[in-house]
Amino acid sequence: MRVLPPAARACVLGVVLTAAACAAPALLPCSAVPWPAVGLLAALCLGCEAARVLPFRGRGMPEGIGPFHPVVLAAVFLLPPAAAALVALPGGLAQPAARRPVAVRRVWHAAQQAVAAWTAGRAYGLLGGREALAGPAALPYALLPAAVAAVVFGLVLTALDTAVVAAAEGRPAATARRGPPALPRSAARRTPALAAYCLHGLVGLMAAVMWHSRYGPPAALPVLLPMYVSCWVFAQYQREHTAHQATVRALVQAVDIKDRYTRGHSERVGQASAMIARELGMADDLREVVRIAGILHDVGKLGVPTRLLRKDGPLTPEERRVIELHPEYGHEMVRGIGFLGEARSAILHHHERIDGSGYPYGLRGEQIPVPARVVAVADSFDAMTSTRSYSRARPVETALAELERCAGSQFDPAMVRALTAAVGRHGWHPAATSDDAPRTVATEAAAPGATGEGLPGMPAQGRDTAQAGPSGPGRAGP
Repeated sequence: MRVLPPAARACVLGVVLTAAACAAPALLPCSAVPWPAVGLLAALCLGCEAARVLPFRGRGMPEGIGPFHPVVLAAVFLLPPAAAALVALPGGLAQPAARRPVAVRRVWHAAQQAVAAWTAGRAYGLLGGREALAGPAALPYALLPAAVAAVVFGLVLTALDTAVVAAAEGRPAATARRGPPALPRSAARRTPALAAYCLHGLVGLMAAVMWHSRYGPPAALPVLLPMYVSCWVFAQYQREHTAHQATVRALVQAVDIKDRYTRGHSERVGQASAMIARELGMADDLREVVRIAGILHDVGKLGVPTRLLRKDGPLTPEERRVIELHPEYGHEMVRGIGFLGEARSAILHHHERIDGSGYPYGLRGEQIPVPARVVAVADSFDAMTSTRSYSRARPVETALAELERCAGSQFDPAMVRALTAAVGRHGWHPAATSDDAPRTVATEAAAPGATGEGLPGMPAQGRDTAQAGPSGPGRAGP
């Protein structure tokens, strides 16, 4: 406790004392607590948490599965509030704690869930949920009280998390979103949305109904087990998705470090690509492919000598040919990353042109994969609207007009129209990253001297090196 800020210590201690007060009535000699039910439900809670840390094919349960709330909520529906608070304690104490203070983390989780269970139990009782559950047609009449209890349970957990974060960091509660930094954030339990609590409440209610049936408590297990397996599968997916995102971030950061002229460019191209894909009505999975392809379109720069990427003067024809290899480098770099399979075509072909004068293979028209045509437009748009050491940003309207002028020769007209419509509807608000400070798109006119041979701020994408634009090749576009 000494490692925590004083305010956080007071918050944790207050919740622990509150939890003790909530559970204490169940321990009184005069209480009519059904101890067999309390013991069974507490054991189920403990077993669900233990399964998260026991080895499974060489590793523990994914952390993303979180506490299994249907068991606690079933206790809320079946038991008096004080007994439900007791049921929540073992599972909370057994929750994984990857970082110190481990003991404080576990005590916090146990106390937090006990308080939430007691409060939810009180709400459920006030709405007549226990009487409805004991009646002949339990499910319809108990639905509303159960839903309210589940929401109350989630709100209490969220409020307590928010309070301890605010106390530990000394900031307004409105900005405190995730579990206590005093119980460090990276390992803090994520608070699910209230909809998830309602789903857990429904499963808990179904388990409670089966518990009251003629088959007794064993009938509740077939309800809880599929839900637990579903949570496990979803957590596996979340873990895999997190690993994918970490891979993409690592590749982008490597490119940004190597090419300081285009720092933040990758994320903005991904954002613009997603806008185009959404405007075209692409399915969610394809839209995600396009977004990732936009983020990673320049990953091949890792294979280009740094001196060429950072060269201030014009590039020689030989240097330009080296830089034009970056789409092929990028394609080879991600070849072995399975989840990037569909994005590889965009990485390889995002410098192809509709008229066939692009590189690396001179594809034309429909031969160019759709994701590559999307990324080509997004790439050029961000290059024109970004301020670089060698060019000033163009206004959004001017950049869109330039894309329209080049539609049909350099760009797919459908992609240009989609970007124009998306920007007109939502505006262009490029997201800032940790490596890219917030910026404002310039409203001044383009730098004089720009020619029509290539998009300003971009290399001419044709094979003829004499077509290079005034800013020189090898900057924003490659």
